[in-house]
Amino acid sequence: MRKLLLPFVFALNLLAQGPADLEAVVNTDLGSFRIEFAPDKAPKHVDEFIKRVREGYYDGSAFHRVVAGGIIQGGDPLLKDPKTPKNLWGTGGLNLLKAEHSDMKHERGTVSTVRIPDKVDSDGSQFFVCIYPQAPLDGQYSAFGRVTEGLDIAEKISRVPAGENGFTDTLVRIKSITLDKKKTEPYLNATLDELKKVVEMKTTLGTVRIQMEPGWGPETARNFLKLVATGWYDGTGFHRVVKGFVAQGGTAEQRASGPVHLGDRWVRDLKGEFRDDVKHTRGIVSMARGDDPNSASTSFFLMLGESPHLDGKYTAFARIIEGADVLDAFDKEPVEGEAPKRRVEVISARVE
Repeated sequence: MRKLLLPFVFALNLLAQGPADLEAVVNTDLGSFRIEFAPDKAPKHVDEFIKRVREGYYDGSAFHRVVAGGIIQGGDPLLKDPKTPKNLWGTGGLNLLKAEHSDMKHERGTVSTVRIPDKVDSDGSQFFVCIYPQAPLDGQYSAFGRVTEGLDIAEKISRVPAGENGFTDTLVRIKSITLDKKKTEPYLNATLDELKKVVEMKTTLGTVRIQMEPGWGPETARNFLKLVATGWYDGTGFHRVVKGFVAQGGTAEQRASGPVHLGDRWVRDLKGEFRDDVKHTRGIVSMARGDDPNSASTSFFLMLGESPHLDGKYTAFARIIEGADVLDAFDKEPVEGEAPKRRVEVISARVE
């Protein structure tokens, strides 16, 4: 009996959550993506969308209009009926809501509301997702959320075959839209003691164990653990090896599966945490950055030798406690300039 009650209790918990604590999970023929809401920008649109989701309004509808790499549009209730003629696609579920224009930009991933062309205050149930920034739409349409995971799925939908007016040759079915508790950022509120973790990082050249030193750079250590916990580093390459100096990796562009990852929502620039008393010696792990001292985000480097000119200018946040042989292997790895001649990558990284 207890097991039977669990889904019911979970549903009650979701009903008690406010819009800022919820996300929508859009399940389609081509995969799923998640949307977080912006109730501070379009409260009525968010409330109506959540209400419709709870009623199963969108289940069985479809994405019917696309611009490759640009937008996808769906949510027309008429499309639940497979016999709806193509000349009526996109005509249902409109003229139901007044506009809620705001300063929210139509950037990549923004979710906004469809309206009748040239008619303000004609918003409704239909929505579109920006795959590419749509600046001309800013202040003209009611943006109410953004995609936090699965933007690659939305982009995949945008590239299905389409004909006149961007109508898809075949509808991409919305199997369901459900509500889920908003995911929280790993280690966001962890104490210094809770950040004193060890990370096991398996690479092409072997495995290293990395001891976090949050006392050196607490927010940098927090950031690294967060990315490890989400699997963000898995499959990323080491793009720079300078013998006796550094092995650098950890960029989205070097990920074998592609640059988009579910942890991207929590990637941000970090304020430098520079300390003259923390030395960049062999085995130290530190964060790469650009010319701006506060531009570090994901890219890190392993020290292969002593480099005092980095002290006080880069944020060291951890040290290798096992795997000195891997550092030796980096020093021996064939390179062309500073780039490895073969692909060397983080196979996986896990918090122990």
